[in-house]
Amino acid sequence: MLYERLDARRAETARRLREVLHDETVGTPQALTERDAAAAMYTDRLAALRAAEHGLAFGRLDADDGERRYVGRLGLLDEENEYEPLLMDWRAPAARPFYTATAASPEGIRRRRHLRTRRRDVLAVDDEVLDLEDAMAASQSSGLTSEAALLAAVGARRTGRMSDIVATIQGEQDSIIRSKPSGVLVVQGGPGTGKTAVALHRAAYLLYTHRDRLARRGVLVVGPNPTFLRYIGQVLPSLGETSVVLGTVGQLHPGLDARRIEPVETAAVKGRAEMATVIAAAVRDRQQVPRRPIDLVVEQQPVRLDRDIANAARSRARRSRKPHNQAKRTFQREALRLLAEQVARTLAGPGGRRLLDAGDLSDIRDELAESRELTRELDALWPTLSAEQLLTDLFADRRRLNSVARRLPAADRELLYRPAPAADVPVDLRWTPADVPLLDEAAELLGDDGSEAAAREAAALREEVLYAQGVLDVLDLEEDLDPELLRATDIVDADRLAERQRVRRYDSTAERAAADREWTYGHVIIDEAQELSPMAWRLVMRRCPSRSMTVVGDIAQTGDRAGAASWGEALSPFVANRWRLEQLTVNYRTPSEIADVADDVLAAIEPGLTAPRSVRSTGVPPRAVRVKGGGIDDVVAKVVAEEAGAVGDGRTAVLAPEHRVAALRERVLGAVAGEGGDVDLSAPVVVLPVTAAKGLEFDAVVVVEPAELLAESPRGANDLYVALTRSTQRLAVVHAAPLPEMLHRLQEG
Repeated sequence: MLYERLDARRAETARRLREVLHDETVGTPQALTERDAAAAMYTDRLAALRAAEHGLAFGRLDADDGERRYVGRLGLLDEENEYEPLLMDWRAPAARPFYTATAASPEGIRRRRHLRTRRRDVLAVDDEVLDLEDAMAASQSSGLTSEAALLAAVGARRTGRMSDIVATIQGEQDSIIRSKPSGVLVVQGGPGTGKTAVALHRAAYLLYTHRDRLARRGVLVVGPNPTFLRYIGQVLPSLGETSVVLGTVGQLHPGLDARRIEPVETAAVKGRAEMATVIAAAVRDRQQVPRRPIDLVVEQQPVRLDRDIANAARSRARRSRKPHNQAKRTFQREALRLLAEQVARTLAGPGGRRLLDAGDLSDIRDELAESRELTRELDALWPTLSAEQLLTDLFADRRRLNSVARRLPAADRELLYRPAPAADVPVDLRWTPADVPLLDEAAELLGDDGSEAAAREAAALREEVLYAQGVLDVLDLEEDLDPELLRATDIVDADRLAERQRVRRYDSTAERAAADREWTYGHVIIDEAQELSPMAWRLVMRRCPSRSMTVVGDIAQTGDRAGAASWGEALSPFVANRWRLEQLTVNYRTPSEIADVADDVLAAIEPGLTAPRSVRSTGVPPRAVRVKGGGIDDVVAKVVAEEAGAVGDGRTAVLAPEHRVAALRERVLGAVAGEGGDVDLSAPVVVLPVTAAKGLEFDAVVVVEPAELLAESPRGANDLYVALTRSTQRLAVVHAAPLPEMLHRLQEG
């Protein structure tokens, strides 16, 4: 019945959407805009209804008073029966007992039924009776709700895409998901505790509960790398939410997806907090005074632009505390005023016989402002700059680097140096992810005098005109067209067609936010937040002045050299001690056999850290495979074949030191990664460096040369800990060098 009603509603929505769009070339611009708004609304509705493909209803609550309430991905009302609720949205307050009720605290619920479905087929029904009279039975339970469904979900084969946990949210996860949005909430949790799932479900919950506020400003989710974003990309759509902006730090500068690769040592320098001072000094360095006087003739009058006039104008502009490009107007205005007085004194002569009034001075200033030569000299002293131009010039000039970054060690300044890229290099390959916080810092200090926005608008219009011309060309090439009939080009040209398209375009909040560097979000969620550098934190904090944030991560997994050693260290510069901490303590992903090995590594990282409790066992112990002869790549290929065979249609990952990845991809996969290191996570086998595996999970994992992982980075133990905890079923460690002592539990096999 529910699915029949859903199919009918989907068909009706599709029909109305077609009506909205069918005659889009007719009507006034205002009418077209209204049509687009309606189209966007129906598109959002269709996206929500597609959640049914992931299993519309997944639970039922039987209350003590006999009432039954079904729980699902979205709410449905019976329009034929006074809008009685057929299905309750999982985010509604009345649905909370489905996740939190226990035998010890049933919350008025007698029985909880869990439905496992695949499309329209019911695979299993699990009942939990909660009105137990025997308190001992409750105290001896595992503490998990819907335990059978949970273990079935975590033991299922991976698909290369993260799935939602809406049907199996646990009590400690639910309390975090539903906590108030104000302030900075830090969610600390070890591997497999569901940090990422909690963060994404929190985004969906906040949009449901506080939609009036968040729909206007939007929600930003920041992930560690593009591979991770592809992995989680279907979670929010499966929950009916499509308006969230997902991005990495390298994608938070509009129009840029920074993919240039650089040494980790260089990225670490760029991430340090001192770089904010360097960028500020680089901006001030471009506010010059002439080394020697500049003599010009304007309207037959001599004009001398000397150091004193330029310095006075510069001081006045700096005192305005406006961004560089906006303060330029103050600099020019003050310089013109002083130069006008200089000309007036010249005209007045030695005895001051020709006194000039305010109107005369204004005329002189106007004449000076119209001088191209003077304008060119003033522009050279205080140039209009883009963030990209500022950093390109800075990094390509050792003299300038040594001047503005003199507080950095000489070796660090040398790491920052790089020649300016060639003009034909794509913009995404000119910049690294570590550059983006610096670009944002520079853009904040430079401001926009309007020229950049105008240039972006002009570029967008040019692209749309070219596209429109292509459409018209295709129409003109149609054969067998009656010459007596009007062609499209007879009634509209590319410029007019492009302009009509621009009027008709409707941007969602997410699209507008992603295109505007100065956009501030209603809430920001940061996953793997321990990897953010101090400069990246500055960028993210600018995106959320209200400090309504959910920060998710695990300090024990910090691998980035500029990453956080503690949450206090990361957050104190921005919110002092005004943040709250929640901990996830249950490991749902990692079997106890693998967790025991990983816990020894955790103890080596920080003896005081408490490992999350693993709730399941597979009976398959992890193994170590020593390379006794031949190449290590051949042994890895053999072990991968064994592990992949054991997990059937599951996913297997090879996690290796960075310098071994290319050779292993060629040997194991017979191919290399595409440009930018893109990896298809839906493939049966993938080969990744550990840094790209954060937040991901696989059925089987093969870790290569743990001793090299330890030596590869000052935080090598953290990387090894990450590698060991990616598996849901099986783990093998291949090594030619002796195993580190912390892996003593592994048995050769």
